[in-house]
Amino acid sequence: MPKPEIEFIDCDLKYEWRPVEGDKYGIMEKILSHDPETGDYTRLLKFPPGTETEETLVHDFWEEVWIVEGSLYDIAKEQTFLAGYYACRPPGMIHGPYRIPYGCVTFEQRYYK
Repeated sequence: MPKPEIEFIDCDLKYEWRPVEGDKYGIMEKILSHDPETGDYTRLLKFPPGTETEETLVHDFWEEVWIVEGSLYDIAKEQTFLAGYYACRPPGMIHGPYRIPYGCVTFEQRYYK
């Protein structure tokens, strides 16, 4: 079944924050929609203040990220990205690691086209 049809809903009431599977930093997520056949999904991701990741990331899927609130610092690029910043990462694009001194919430879409 593809991602469900959803009319506007209050995500604070409808979805609960849950730990990201396999995460060791305390990062939480709200899965907003998911297609179990393709693995595509949309989520909110919340990084607690003081998070500093160690991994350089690379994926086999497309990833689009919008910073909703807070900021994150890309350690490798030595750049800070603020609320309102957007990234579109094709499969194979290298990113991270990150330092999130004050916390951050992102809106993220992942898909395998």
